[in-house]
Amino acid sequence: MAAYAILHIDITDPALYAEYVKLAPATVEQYGGRYVVRGGKCETTEGEWSPQRVVVLSFDTVEQAKRWWDSPEYRPAREMRHRAATSKMMIVEGV
Repeated sequence: MAAYAILHIDITDPALYAEYVKLAPATVEQYGGRYVVRGGKCETTEGEWSPQRVVVLSFDTVEQAKRWWDSPEYRPAREMRHRAATSKMMIVEGV
């Protein structure tokens, strides 16, 4: 079953986040993922949700998404994202 990693990101250090953006894609690809949404304009239509940036990654399985998130290749980039932004992330089963 497909899986999606969904991130809500509010950037606090744009220069450092720009470095993160350079590192992350290779790790996503290495673990079989692909970007479905990577920033772009977003419009809230219900509720009080207003993230600066939304990212959606697609993986073949939940296990594959979790392997990417906890991988030694992604860990340095993830730590950089944590310093450059506040974020929320979930992995959800899809179709």
